[in-house]
Amino acid sequence: MKVLRRFIHREALLAVGFVTLAFLALFFFFDLVDELRWVGRAGPDGYQLSHALLFVVLSIPSHLYELLPITVLIGTIFVMARLAQSSEFTIMRTSGLSPWQALRTLLTLGGFFVLLTFAVGDYISPLTERAAQLIKVRHLGRLTSGATGAWLKERQQEHSYAVNVRALTPDGGMLGVRIFEFDEKGRLASQTHAETGRFPSPGNKGSWELHQVRRSSFVLQGGEEARVERLQAPMLQWPTRISADMVAASLLKPDRMATFDLFQYIRHLDANGQSAQRYEIEFWRKVFYPLSCLVMVVLALPFAYLHFRAGGIAGYVFGGVMAGISFFLLNNVFGYAGNLQNWSPWLTAAAPGMIYSLLSLAAFGWLVLRR
Repeated sequence: MKVLRRFIHREALLAVGFVTLAFLALFFFFDLVDELRWVGRAGPDGYQLSHALLFVVLSIPSHLYELLPITVLIGTIFVMARLAQSSEFTIMRTSGLSPWQALRTLLTLGGFFVLLTFAVGDYISPLTERAAQLIKVRHLGRLTSGATGAWLKERQQEHSYAVNVRALTPDGGMLGVRIFEFDEKGRLASQTHAETGRFPSPGNKGSWELHQVRRSSFVLQGGEEARVERLQAPMLQWPTRISADMVAASLLKPDRMATFDLFQYIRHLDANGQSAQRYEIEFWRKVFYPLSCLVMVVLALPFAYLHFRAGGIAGYVFGGVMAGISFFLLNNVFGYAGNLQNWSPWLTAAAPGMIYSLLSLAAFGWLVLRR
């Protein structure tokens, strides 16, 4: 059995590796074509072809994380179908390879891909994504999201603050900082506008350094009357617990964040009364997505028990490709639908894997055990 396991693992690893390289090469080409439109936009000393190439290379781990379950399915289906077509799997069965041993062999292989997917998605991809965005910010301009930038909320004692950062600068600073302060009754107490800002330095933790500040404070005198006090200053320190990572999280896609960073950001949103539905769904997707590799290898096992005519393997491999694409689409559709319909985050993230698990177990039970 050890010889058979090593043989199946080796063939599957080679096939999955080949399919993954083919997909990554395709994504590399499309990303490079898309990045060429930015080359030369910031002048001769700005975003160049070398920067675009480096940006595309650093984006490869993110694509690898998204593609691994699909390539595992396609590669494993190809190997199982090829072994069935050449009658090698039939020889393995007559040598004592039972369906449950074959299932355990593929689950061991799937466990390896689960660990690989988790490592790429939680450690490698966030680092390379930040490095890629930093390259683009340094050589192309500012990092922003939408027309108004990032919005965050924070509570300090009895007052609450709504903070808006329009963009991040290439040197890690902020542009267009707006801070709206509300008292315990929800009334606007002050609003502060700053042209630029800096995040806390090692010697000045817990406060932003705001430059070119205009501040308007609304002071109640008696009854409903209020007066406005205006302040203009070249620099102002504003105490806050909002870090640079939280602002970056609001500007970047949540699927590019590590699981622990998502968990911390969700806690910050909950503590300040903000909706965390989108980030909770993405958190549970980060938890369940690597486990889909196990579902894919189980879904590929019944192909080894089919009977193929000459040349019939191509149609089954194409079916595997369509099944992988349908899983990717279903995963995204459930994420958007769960966010719109306010479904349970963990159920929204786990539903595609559960559906495909039932399909794979049904196929395994019908084709392998009963037939």
